[in-house]
Amino acid sequence: MAGAIPTSGGVISTAANSAFKKQLNKVYTWYTGGFLAFIVILAILEQMGLPRQYIGFIFLIATVLLYAGIGFMSRTSDASEYYVAGRRVPAMYNGMATGADWMSAASFIGMAGTLYLTGYGGLAFIMGWTGGYCLVALFLAPYLRKFGQFTIPDFLGARYEGNLPRVLGVIAAILCSFTYVVAQIYGVGLITARLSGLAFEVGVFVGLAGILVCSFLGGMRAVTWTQVAQYIILIIAYMVPVVWLSVKQTSFPVPQAIYGYQLEKVTEAEKKIKADPKEQEVINIFKARAAEFDAKLKDVPAALAADKAKAEAKVAELTAANAPAADQDAAKKALAALPKDEAEAKKAWAAAKAANEGRAKPLAGMPTHAQQFAGDPNGDEKAKKTYDESRRNFLALVFCLMVGTAALPHILMRYYTTPSVKEARESVTWSLFFIFLLYFTAPALAVLVKYEVFTVLVGTPFDQLPAWITNWARVDPALLAVADVNKDGIFQLGEMRIGGDIIVLATPEIGGLPYVISGMVAAGGLAAALSTADGLLLTIANALSHDVYYKMIDPNASTARRVTISKVLLLVVALAAAYVASQKPADILFLVSAAFSFAAAAFFPALVLGVFWKRANKWGASLGIASGLGITFYYMVTTQPWLRGIFGVTSPIELWWGILPISAGLFGVPLGFAVIIIVSLLTPAPSKDTQELVEHVRYPDLNLGKA
Repeated sequence: MAGAIPTSGGVISTAANSAFKKQLNKVYTWYTGGFLAFIVILAILEQMGLPRQYIGFIFLIATVLLYAGIGFMSRTSDASEYYVAGRRVPAMYNGMATGADWMSAASFIGMAGTLYLTGYGGLAFIMGWTGGYCLVALFLAPYLRKFGQFTIPDFLGARYEGNLPRVLGVIAAILCSFTYVVAQIYGVGLITARLSGLAFEVGVFVGLAGILVCSFLGGMRAVTWTQVAQYIILIIAYMVPVVWLSVKQTSFPVPQAIYGYQLEKVTEAEKKIKADPKEQEVINIFKARAAEFDAKLKDVPAALAADKAKAEAKVAELTAANAPAADQDAAKKALAALPKDEAEAKKAWAAAKAANEGRAKPLAGMPTHAQQFAGDPNGDEKAKKTYDESRRNFLALVFCLMVGTAALPHILMRYYTTPSVKEARESVTWSLFFIFLLYFTAPALAVLVKYEVFTVLVGTPFDQLPAWITNWARVDPALLAVADVNKDGIFQLGEMRIGGDIIVLATPEIGGLPYVISGMVAAGGLAAALSTADGLLLTIANALSHDVYYKMIDPNASTARRVTISKVLLLVVALAAAYVASQKPADILFLVSAAFSFAAAAFFPALVLGVFWKRANKWGASLGIASGLGITFYYMVTTQPWLRGIFGVTSPIELWWGILPISAGLFGVPLGFAVIIIVSLLTPAPSKDTQELVEHVRYPDLNLGKA
């Protein structure tokens, strides 16, 4: 790998560029072959008796050491190399690195799980995220590359002539990138815990070492070449189990081609499960439990006193009867687990009521997989309203994800690393191709796993359930829990609570593959989370070191000092993000989607108008960024349960037009455009030089006297 790593910035000749590409091709071909050989050797060792725990440790240690090795060989203190990899990354490899940067824990771990749990509704993520790259190619990537800055706040400062837009850009970049990186580190902790058996909280900080070693040592240069290596691992890891499931179920190795065929079978299985009397028994039990908690909530003090008296009587009874120690301990734990006061009881019982109501529905609360939207356009008023809101939220989410994708700082930074504007545009095409490979497969994976659960798992005696259920329940009961609710000894779908985050990671075990494939998939998920976390941490650290320290505090700072400060800040931000992730703040998908709404509202209007409207000025951009981001943040804080709890919001939730908080950017983006346009027209125009620069960037063949 050492020979393939750039050593200096600047313009390079076509011949040198060609030789560099050939060297890269050779290095990564050997790397791919070596990875496949590594998998084969581990598979052989597993058959010879190598314990599973050792396989997990080997995957964890080998991949982290690999990334550390690339990071070490790519170490640099050169500003151009550290910030933009010397601007010499070929289009195909930049596309691959962008693909890895993009394939976050949400894409790799959460995408198929969301499709499993929500069916058609999950396609909003695929449509939005993929469509966003079309916006990047059309409106931003080539033009931002022409401007030639190091970061997005750097572009805002240069284009809008001042530090105010730059500072607002830094704040917005930190907000959306920090939100996003917390989700990635959460995924790192989950996978590290699965591979090593460590506690989740410990796994977060162990995985953090793998993130830091690349971005800390070599900045964008190290991150780029590591991300290419990570993409190769993650795409192989994602495709192998899906192809296997496809062959197992249909004897055809192209899962994307048999997606519709298996979806028909899933639809038939859904009808049988809905009609099963045993499933109805389970639903009725959850309804009864919800009713019990509802009754308690009507008189919390009396219910809490009754529960406490009952638990104390149970302890006294067992003690007097000299019952077995295990029974006495269980009774004492039950007493200790009771809410301490009325406020705690009310909160706990309200949550329990909601959880039981959620499970007191057919198909364990999941919609039928092929159903487009909730409700019924031809039903009563309530059904029609539900249908309209469901469709509206689907479209709103697609919009936010598309626009957010086109404005994420850590993705747009990647297009600063190409040798030319032409290659920046080409690398967007490559990015789409490499992302397409995974996104075209995720819907098929969700359907194949659902078919396996519906036709193989449902109806199995509890004492014959596969080992993967016990294994994953041990990792995190919040992600997977199974209980014989109706005490018939047979597994019904309603008796399993499963989180979308484990669908991909558990696929090899669901399909009956050797554990080495599970380790490979976990390594792929780790690669996805690490690659995105690297890019995000670099975005935050560079925004602070380059845009705040160098551009605003000490313009005379040496290159070495700037890079050192970036590294220190990167370490601080990483530790802060790891601490937040260890608290398990919210599900991965919400955190990621929140980041998209923040990026969309803060950056998209200012970037697009900055490129295509020379009249956009400093005050318009500044107020546009602040107002778009402000309204988005306000809507999330007042409507999203987790954020409401953090900020102590107690007023009733009022959704605007029924739009869910995940799509809050829907309000911020148009407001941002409107404010920038109106304020720019009411205030003085930018300088003549800036306007000519914008014209030159858009129309480079015009002779405007500006280079």
